[in-house]
Amino acid sequence: MTTEEELFLQQILEDRDRLYRETSKLRSQLSGYEDFTSERTSYQQQLDEKDQAISKLKQQVEMLLRKIWGKSSERYIQEDPQQRCLDFDGLDLLPEEKELATSAKEEIEQYKEKRVLVKTRNHPVRKPLPESLPREECHIYPENINMENSTELEPEITEILERNPARWYVRRIIRHKYIIKSPGEEIEKQIVTASMPALPIAKSYAGASLLADIIINKYVNHLPFYRQIQMFKQQEISIAPATINGWFENVADLMRPAWYRLKELILESDYVQSDETTVPIINNEKHKTVKGYLWMIRAVIPNLVLFHYDHGSRAQKVALHLFKNYQGVIQTDGYAVYDMYENKKGVLPIGCWAHARRKFEEALKEDKARAEYALEQIGLLYDVERQADQESLSYEQRADLRSRLAYPIMVAFEKWLLKEYPKVLPKGRIGKAIRYTYNIYHKLTRYHLDGRLKIDNNLAENAIRPIALGRKNWLFCGNHDAAENAAIIYSLLGCCKASKVNFRSWMISFLENIHKYDDDYSMDLAELLPHNFKQQTQTDS
Repeated sequence: MTTEEELFLQQILEDRDRLYRETSKLRSQLSGYEDFTSERTSYQQQLDEKDQAISKLKQQVEMLLRKIWGKSSERYIQEDPQQRCLDFDGLDLLPEEKELATSAKEEIEQYKEKRVLVKTRNHPVRKPLPESLPREECHIYPENINMENSTELEPEITEILERNPARWYVRRIIRHKYIIKSPGEEIEKQIVTASMPALPIAKSYAGASLLADIIINKYVNHLPFYRQIQMFKQQEISIAPATINGWFENVADLMRPAWYRLKELILESDYVQSDETTVPIINNEKHKTVKGYLWMIRAVIPNLVLFHYDHGSRAQKVALHLFKNYQGVIQTDGYAVYDMYENKKGVLPIGCWAHARRKFEEALKEDKARAEYALEQIGLLYDVERQADQESLSYEQRADLRSRLAYPIMVAFEKWLLKEYPKVLPKGRIGKAIRYTYNIYHKLTRYHLDGRLKIDNNLAENAIRPIALGRKNWLFCGNHDAAENAAIIYSLLGCCKASKVNFRSWMISFLENIHKYDDDYSMDLAELLPHNFKQQTQTDS
């Protein structure tokens, strides 16, 4: 056999051995797959175990999201209104909770039906004209009447209200002088002049009534200064704009000490409401108006109002300065600045249901079913407040009524929020409404703790409304100083409105008496504030 044949035979043997080994290997692998049923069962068990692990991980993720989304100290409101901590991790209502919520809803609906049946329709009635107004009689006799053959009966009287334009007059202060002669040979002459009464603004011809009318017309009746100047010209009175602005600054300076005293009284109370509103400010560098902010604080029980301006800022530092030493309840909307008081000792932040309700009203067009359900639940909470108002309940009785009727509804509503949020678009209107409400839910539900607390922040918004109306007329403040002065005037006039005090009577009295407090520091400026002015007026009458 030649060398080439040996090499060829050797190559064939090697290839056969290689193919044999590969065939043997394939056969051994094939024998392992003969029991396909057992293999399928094994793989199915592994898949089931993995699905269970995935489901468990999903639950853990949802729980962590709730912890991050909600408050760690108060994840849910407690079913018992006397307890404000909850360890409940489920989403479904317990049968007992559902029964309480249903029972509360039925009782509220029954009261509403009863109220509607009792309520009578009030027709508008013309009120009689005030007796304090002077009467000018105008006698009209029938024509062609022979008085000798006629007997006069009780006449028919019709009263018509008329008005004359404002009356301008000049009050002349005449100070008389006397020469006093002393007895004796040498006559010593002494000249005595009557002292000049203190004027609101020194060396100014503006009286208290004129200053009061100018300020009230702008900050109550929303008439800007330039429009008042035009009205004065129609009555043949010419006053320069610079003079009016100077009077405005001087009046604000006179009110500033009383404003600081008002601030002290408000922060001494234990329940306040706070809100902010915009005011346009002229920026001379940019030659345009910029957005500034007025802060409003309202002491609910003494019914006092304060506006604060800090260079137009709405930053957290302003709130820190305003409530630096405050202890008590602060009711606000969902503005994140107030979240810092959640952990401050002695301060209890509470929320506003009116703001939450407004979010769901905006979502009606997007998701009517969910929005209507939310509005229905919030409406039930307001029905409880109406019942308490109509029955004139005390603070303790109101708190008990809230715990019995409103609280079960709030417990059920919170779990509905948490259940529905994953089903909606987070950036949609209904998603934003649910998220907003749930984020501050622990604040929204705290009003049940004390019968004095309000369900919403509407009193604060009512105090802000005059500014919103005014800026549509006077348009802007000239600078930061003007905005600060406006805040001072709005504060004291806001107290007049809150106490139902006549703006003009109080302001004239204030301007005529403020200088009595210039040198005597033992006198309390709180005596000049509108609520005390009302008490003094009632005492005098």
